[in-house]
Amino acid sequence: MQLGMIGLGRMGGNIVRRIMRAGHTSVVYDANPKATEALAAEGATPTKSLADFAQKLDQRPRAAWVMLPAGQITEETVNALADLMQRDDILIDGGNSFYKDDIRRSGVLAKKGIRYLDVGTSGGVWGLERGYCMMIGGDKKAVDFLDPIFSALAPGAGNIPRTPGRAGRDPRVENGYLHAGPSGAGHFVKMVHNGIEYGMMQAFAEGFDIMRNKASETLPANERYDLDMADIAEVWRRGSVVSSWLLDLSASALAGDGALDKFSGTVEDSGEGRWTIEAAIEEAVPADVLSAALFVRFRSRQQHTFAEKMLSAMRFGFGGHVEKKDA
Repeated sequence: MQLGMIGLGRMGGNIVRRIMRAGHTSVVYDANPKATEALAAEGATPTKSLADFAQKLDQRPRAAWVMLPAGQITEETVNALADLMQRDDILIDGGNSFYKDDIRRSGVLAKKGIRYLDVGTSGGVWGLERGYCMMIGGDKKAVDFLDPIFSALAPGAGNIPRTPGRAGRDPRVENGYLHAGPSGAGHFVKMVHNGIEYGMMQAFAEGFDIMRNKASETLPANERYDLDMADIAEVWRRGSVVSSWLLDLSASALAGDGALDKFSGTVEDSGEGRWTIEAAIEEAVPADVLSAALFVRFRSRQQHTFAEKMLSAMRFGFGGHVEKKDA
């Protein structure tokens, strides 16, 4: 099967590599010619413009995946592609767009007969080897048509035990991808996923900060502990109820630099946390932990603690997110 990819950054490029490893073909475009050339050297078909990209997608219906930062650049690219695609073609936004934008775009594209899918994609810089967890919104027939692509990208069932009581449910879910519902549903689920991620990261960050400060001279001498953060993270990975990939990343960061000196503690937010809180407000659903985790990120841009360094280390670990320099 053929898939076109626009945006060959940390995730877009590796998505192309993963599907090609599975025997699929890809047509690629990026504003940076070097990124296009790198994928061409690995077997992808390079293009020099969106028009060239659309022309070289020669399997019908055509499927074009946009993997760009949410906002204006994605909006402009989707609009430009819409003028180059035909009825029954499939246009995919795999970035972290706002789900209400998906609903609007889907309606506009439907008038042209173009099918639009929003694919919330989790896996970060590790997706090439681990696979990508995908939450998909949009037309079911389009999702089913692209199942070979989604199956190739997904991590597969692996060695995770089956959940009792799932007999008769969609087996694709156990392989790491889900048709969540109509347009916008995929990005909505991914948005909440990232909001939860904020809360989980914050809990780890605060816990390690509490343990690190147990050596404080403000405490009675007999109550001070000089705890080894790297060893604690490592032992928790093995049999603890808080074991997780975030803990794995924390352990890796601490093993190499127990004080996390290479991180300043300035923590950005990519939008999904804010949108999750907005959704909670619209639904009148309490979201105490997620709200607090978001506001900590705002505070981190003014003052930093070891907890914020932990957040930065985890973000770098799973997504390659590099801290912005303090103003």
